[in-house]
Amino acid sequence: MNFVECHDEPIHIPGHIQSFGYLIGVCTVTETVNFCSANIVDIFSLDSTEQLVGRKLSDFPQIHEVLSKSQIFNSLGDYTKRENETYFDKIVINQKKYHFSLFRNGQNVFLEFEQAIENPYKKISNKYDNFYVIDNDQGIWDQLLNTVSNIINYDRMMVYKFMDDGSGKVISEINNGVLESYMGLHYPEHDIPKQARELYLKKRKRIFSDVYSEPVPIVSKIDAIDLVYVSARAMSPIHGQYVKNSGAASSFSISIIIDDKLWGLVTCQNKNQRHIDLEDRVQAGIFTVLASNAYSSFRSKKDLEYRLDLAGKLSVLKSEFLKYNTLFESLASNKIELKNLPKADGFAIVSDADKVTEGIVPPYETIQKIIDWAYDNTDENIFISNSFLKDYKVELGLDFRSAGVIIYFVERSKNEILIWFRKEFDEHINWAGNPEKTIDVSSQNGIDCKIVSPRSSFQIFTENIVGESKRWSSRSEIAVKSIRDLILETSHKQYVTIKKLNDQLKKVNEELDSFSYTISHDLGTPLTVMKLNAQMLLKSFVNGEEKDRKKIQSIITEIDSMAEMMHNVLQLSRAKHSDILLEKIDTEGTIEKITENAKITYGSPRSKIIIKQCPEVMADRTMLHQVFLNIINNAVKYSSDKEEPVIEIEGSEDGDAIIYRIKDNGIGIPEKEKHKMFKIFNRMDNARKFKGNGVGLSIVHRIMNRLGGNVDYESNNEGTCFILTFQKPKFAEI
Repeated sequence: MNFVECHDEPIHIPGHIQSFGYLIGVCTVTETVNFCSANIVDIFSLDSTEQLVGRKLSDFPQIHEVLSKSQIFNSLGDYTKRENETYFDKIVINQKKYHFSLFRNGQNVFLEFEQAIENPYKKISNKYDNFYVIDNDQGIWDQLLNTVSNIINYDRMMVYKFMDDGSGKVISEINNGVLESYMGLHYPEHDIPKQARELYLKKRKRIFSDVYSEPVPIVSKIDAIDLVYVSARAMSPIHGQYVKNSGAASSFSISIIIDDKLWGLVTCQNKNQRHIDLEDRVQAGIFTVLASNAYSSFRSKKDLEYRLDLAGKLSVLKSEFLKYNTLFESLASNKIELKNLPKADGFAIVSDADKVTEGIVPPYETIQKIIDWAYDNTDENIFISNSFLKDYKVELGLDFRSAGVIIYFVERSKNEILIWFRKEFDEHINWAGNPEKTIDVSSQNGIDCKIVSPRSSFQIFTENIVGESKRWSSRSEIAVKSIRDLILETSHKQYVTIKKLNDQLKKVNEELDSFSYTISHDLGTPLTVMKLNAQMLLKSFVNGEEKDRKKIQSIITEIDSMAEMMHNVLQLSRAKHSDILLEKIDTEGTIEKITENAKITYGSPRSKIIIKQCPEVMADRTMLHQVFLNIINNAVKYSSDKEEPVIEIEGSEDGDAIIYRIKDNGIGIPEKEKHKMFKIFNRMDNARKFKGNGVGLSIVHRIMNRLGGNVDYESNNEGTCFILTFQKPKFAEI
C-alpha cells in the first residue's frame, strides 16, 4: 500500500477548475486549442468541447468575435512575451459582463473567464497610506484586516504568520462571531505543506468560492496541465475537507511576501458559500502589498536602530578590549556586557584551563561536557540551539540552566570558546486542534493509498513545552557574530602588542631566573645577620618597654616573610627549569608527614585531617612534595579559624589517571577570582587576614603542567576542593 504525504500531493495539476471559472488553452505554436474546461460550452453556445479542442479559435465566430473586442486578445503576441504575467480586461458575452484574463505558461496561452459581480457592500477609504504611519508591527496587520474587511467582509479574517519551522500562528483577526475565533492559535507545518507554500509564492491570491460545488473537468489532448496561475484552479480534496472541517464553506487567501519570501497569509473564511469578484480580489491584494511594504520598512527601521545601538556598544567594548594585553583578560573583564548583548541568562569564557562565568550557568563539569560534545559534533564556529536541554539532557547531564546555548569557537586549536546560556522557558502552545497527523486509507485510480487526513477538530489543544529556552532571535545571532568580528579585529592588535611584550618578557625572565638562582646566597646571608641582630636586640630589652619590644618583633616577622618569599620564588623557578625524574611514588607517607607539620605550623591542633585511599602516582619526588605541601598547607591554613576545621584527602583511579581531591571547609574562593587563581602574587580579598604571598598555587600549577597532569578546584562559601590529576603508574609486562 502506497503512502501519500501532504507534501507529495500534485496540487498544481488537479485536472479540474472551480465552477465559477471557464478556461481555454491555446497552443502558441499551432494556434489550436489544446484544452478547455467542460463548462466552456455554457457561455459560448457550443454543442460540445470535442468540437473546440484541436481547432483554431478563428474557426468559431461566436468566440472569435467576442474576444476580438478585447485589446489584450488583439495584441496577444505583445502580451504573452513574458511568461506567467497575467493581463486583465472585461468583455460582454451574451449580454453578461465577464472578467477576461490571459497569460502564457510554456507553450500554452491560458484564456480565463469569470462572471463579473457587483459588490454593493464595498467601502474603500482613502486611508491606504495609514500603513506607513503606524509605529508597531501588530498595528500594521490589524489595519490591513480592517481595510480588507471593507472589501471582502468574510465571517473570519486572519493574518497567519509562518514560523521558522514551517508551522504557523494567527497573529491578528477580525471575527463577526459566526465562526469561532482562532486568534493566537498555532497550526502545524503539515497544515500548509511545502508544495502549497511554493504555490502561494507563485499565485498570490487564491479563492475557494464553494467547497461543496463539483469541480469542472478539463477536456484536453495533452497530459498534466499545470494550472498554477489559473485563478479558478480546483482545490485539492484534502484542502477542501480541511475548510469544511473548520466550519466554513468558502475561503480566500492572499500571500504576504517579505523580502521575496512567503512571510504569511491573509486568510478569510465564510460560513456560507460566497464568491468574491476578481476586481475585489485584486484590490485586496494591492492593500496586502502596501501593508507588506510598510511592515518591511518598519522592520528595516527597527533593524537599523538596533544595529546603530549595537555598533555603539561594540565601540565601547573595543576600547575596553584594547586596555588589556590578552584576549582572555579582555573577555573576562567585560563578561557582563558580553552576556547581555545576545540577551542571554548566563555566559562562560573558556581558555585552556581557565574558565570564567557570569549569570545563570551550569556547573563547570557540565560546561566541560558541553565543550567536549561541541568539539565532536559541530563543524561550524558558531552553533545555536534553543532545544539543547531537550535534545541532550540525558547524554550530557543537563539541567534547566542550559536549555538553550550559543557556542562560539574563538580558536578550536587553542581551546578558546565562548558559550551563552538560556534557562528553560516554562511555555505552552495552544494549537488549533491536535497537531498530530491522522492517517486514512483512500482509493486513488483503483489503488489503496494511505494519506494524511485533514484534522476534523480545531478545538484548542494545549501542548506544554519542556526542555527548550526562549528562541534565539536573528538579533542574538547578529550580536554573537559582531562579537566574533570584534575579537578578530582586536586580537590582531593584541597579537602585535603581545609579541613585543613577549620579547621583552623573555629577556626579563632570563634575568629573573639568574636572579632567583643566586638570591638565596646573595640576600640570604644579609637577612640572616639582620635577624640575628634583631633577636639579640630583643633579648637586651627584657625589661624594656612593651612598645619597643613589639617594634623589634615586627622587624623579625618581616625578615621571615621576606625570606619565605625569596624561597618561594626560588622554588617557582626550579619548578620551571629543574630536571624531572618520573617514577612510581607511594604518596601516603609524604601526605601524613605534611599534614602533621601543617597543624603545628598554623597552630591548628583542632584540625581534623581525614586521609583515605592514597594510590601511587607517576611523578618527580621533590616536585610531588612541593605540590602536596602547598595544597595541604593552604587547606589547613584557610580553615584554621573554623570551630571544627575538617580536611579530607582522597585519591582514586579514573582510567589512565590518578585523581586526588583535597577538600577543606575553609573560607572558600570567590567565583570572580577563578580566572587568576594560579597567577603569581595573586591573593583573594577574603584571605588578607591570613599570612601568605600568593606564590604557592603558581608553583603547584607549573609543577603539575611539567608532570603532565592538571590542577583545578571547586569552591563555594562552605570550603574548597582542589583536584590534582596525575599520570597513573605504568606496570611492566610480565
